[in-house]
Amino acid sequence: MTRTPNIRRGILATITATILLSFFPPNTVATVEKQALFRFKNRLKDPHNLLRSWKPSDSPCTYHGVTCHPLSGEVTGISLENANLSGSISPAISSLTKLSTLSLPFNLISGGIPPEILKCKNLRVLNLTTNRLSGEIPDFSHLTNLQVLDVSVNFLAGEFQSWIGNLTRLVSLGLGNNNYQQGLLPKSLSNLKKLTWLYLARSNLTGTIPDSIFELNSLETFDIARNLISGEFPVSITRLVNLTKIELYDNRLSGEIPPEIKNLTRLRELDVSLNQLHGALPRELGTLKELRVFHCHQNNFTGNFPPGFGEMRFLSSLSIYRNNFSGNFPANTGRFSPLDTVDISENRFTGPFPRFLCENNKLKFLLALENDFSGEIPGPYAGCKSLLRLRINQNRFTGHVPEGFWSLPLAKMIDLSDNRLTGEISPQIGLSTELSQLILQNNRFSGKIPAEVGKLRNIERIYLSNNSFSGEIPTELGDLKQLSSLHLENNSLTGFIPLGLINCVRLVDLNLATNSLTGEIPNGLSQIGSLNSLDLSGNMLTGEIPVNLVKLKLSFIDLSENQLSGRIPPDLLAVGGTVAFSRNEKLCVDNRDVKASEKHVLSLCNDDQHVHKNRSLDGTLLFLALAIALVVLVTGLFSLRYRVVKIREENKDIKKADGKWKIASFHQMELDAEEICRLEEGHVIGAGSAGKVYRVDLKKGGGTVAVKWLRRGGEEESNETEVSVSEMEILGKIRHRNVLKLYACLVGRGSSYLVFEFMENGNLYQALRRSIKGGLPELDWLKRYTIAVGAAKGIAYLHHDCCPPIIHRDIKSSNILLDGDYESKIADFGVAKVADKGYEWSCVAGTHGYMAPGEFSEVST
Repeated sequence: MTRTPNIRRGILATITATILLSFFPPNTVATVEKQALFRFKNRLKDPHNLLRSWKPSDSPCTYHGVTCHPLSGEVTGISLENANLSGSISPAISSLTKLSTLSLPFNLISGGIPPEILKCKNLRVLNLTTNRLSGEIPDFSHLTNLQVLDVSVNFLAGEFQSWIGNLTRLVSLGLGNNNYQQGLLPKSLSNLKKLTWLYLARSNLTGTIPDSIFELNSLETFDIARNLISGEFPVSITRLVNLTKIELYDNRLSGEIPPEIKNLTRLRELDVSLNQLHGALPRELGTLKELRVFHCHQNNFTGNFPPGFGEMRFLSSLSIYRNNFSGNFPANTGRFSPLDTVDISENRFTGPFPRFLCENNKLKFLLALENDFSGEIPGPYAGCKSLLRLRINQNRFTGHVPEGFWSLPLAKMIDLSDNRLTGEISPQIGLSTELSQLILQNNRFSGKIPAEVGKLRNIERIYLSNNSFSGEIPTELGDLKQLSSLHLENNSLTGFIPLGLINCVRLVDLNLATNSLTGEIPNGLSQIGSLNSLDLSGNMLTGEIPVNLVKLKLSFIDLSENQLSGRIPPDLLAVGGTVAFSRNEKLCVDNRDVKASEKHVLSLCNDDQHVHKNRSLDGTLLFLALAIALVVLVTGLFSLRYRVVKIREENKDIKKADGKWKIASFHQMELDAEEICRLEEGHVIGAGSAGKVYRVDLKKGGGTVAVKWLRRGGEEESNETEVSVSEMEILGKIRHRNVLKLYACLVGRGSSYLVFEFMENGNLYQALRRSIKGGLPELDWLKRYTIAVGAAKGIAYLHHDCCPPIIHRDIKSSNILLDGDYESKIADFGVAKVADKGYEWSCVAGTHGYMAPGEFSEVST
């Protein structure tokens, strides 16, 4: 009896479907949809040929990524995720009237969202996240069946949409990471009662959070990070008891985190970093037993850290650096939880260091620098084989380093500097084969530097200065092909400077000062073409200064306080000044090479003993000069191509800094890739066609730098990438006080970063329009004159002192930067050109209104 109604209903449904399909013959429907699909396909570029199954002879239901209705055979879904597709979305999509799912995330699709998509009334899922879509978002308010709308991480513009409140069936909404105009969070969001996932990060939102949003009781993820939201931390958020993830970082929130946070018992991730929050963290925060991620770095929190964190079972990431926490850090933290990342740096924690952070052998990143921890480094960390980065510098640690600490197999960075540690470096250091940075300066280490350091084939920076190391410098250091900085100053090292150092082909910074080194300066140091800074002062070196050192592009040299003899090469004197060669009794300088006011610092050479030699060599020198000039003229034609090819080949082989970044350094400076690339939208100081420029304050007193970010990948950005490469190639080899200094270039994770010196006073264009107290212009005539002279010197250096000359091609006021003393620096070499005799430019480059003299002339410069 019960089966009869079901059978009848099934027969009735079959008859109904048959009748309906008779009005729309299957062949006709399939033909229309097939044509639409092929128009859709033709708009796309498919480098991996994933759409090869889309054949005219086959049914669309067999196409890769296409789904159909089981009865009618009509197309209901297109899902092509992470397929590396580019091109644009065809308006023909509107012909797929039964389409309920259009999912094209993680591709390279550009252009606008076609308004014809609004004809797809049955659309339930529209997922276009992480593409390159631009233009304004169409008014989707009539697509009332939408349950998932995600157009985040694109380049969409216009005003933030208020019609969004009409889509009352939405469960997931992602509009973040686009280029909207500034606007408020629309109150109409409170209409979306079914919403569980809300992603509005980096949407240029201002004002406060409307209290009505906290009526979305189904909400599980609430992400409004990286906006301009102000006001106090919203207490009302604690009413949303289903929340599992709260992302409020990088806004302008103030106030304190309320004790009511304990109501969010399902919370797994909480990030309130980069705000202006203050006060003590409530103890109740430590009762959130489901918490996996807690980040509150760069706020103004004070007091003790909640002890409940030591009892958590699931905590994996804890980042609370740059606050004012004090007292003992909870001793049990990590004992029961699988910690992966811990950053408690730049606080005022005291007492012993917690023992259990690596208890579960998951810890990869441990950063506790700039605190006041004391006592010995706990022994359990010697077995923390998972560690990648360890920075516990600038504390008050004492005693020996645990033996196994030296042989961490995956560690890329060990920084124990600025403590009171004693003992020796174990030969086991040779087992840390992934190590790229070994930083131990300013401690009380002693003994010999083990030869096993030469096994660290990935090492880039070794800082052992200001300790009590003795013995000879290991010759094995010459095996370190990736080494860029070697600091051994202020120790008790003896013996010769190892000749093998000339094999360190990437060495930028060599400091062996204040030791007891003897012998001569190796002539082979001139073969290290990357060397930029050389400090051998305060030793017992003898012999003459190798003349070939002038071949290096040094920005710093100090050979003072040795026992050197002979003439000082004029080019080196110009770099270091007389002080860099002082207290070498047998060194002398030509009268014409030193200022009158500095002649008392160095002895003058006796020219008489050279007169006869000079006369007898006059004819030979003249002949050689003419011969050399001829050779230079011939080879000069090939120098540009050789230099560019060489630089690019070197860059291809640049060492990976931590498996994720590649770094090329051009100046003496300690850089941390993760720190450089942790950019904050609130610190944007400029933007141009090639990317944004951020101010970055380096930890550990590293000062401030400017970082230009360039997102890479795809055809549309190839030109911008070439601009970045051009800028790196040119600036990396320039040394002049009136040309902006490029410290390093970082490449990885789909982005490029150029690290420059920071200019406190911005650019000339801005400064000319600023006023000081009383309405007077910021730049008086003396400052303007100084700026103009400095800029002229920089341009003259580029045009006349660089070989071959460099033509900037875009000198304008916004490309002249000003430091704290209003010293001008030429910047933005994205369109610069290295002059090549015989090459004529076919077009004028740079900004309209300015033409480089070398381009105006008919003769190549």
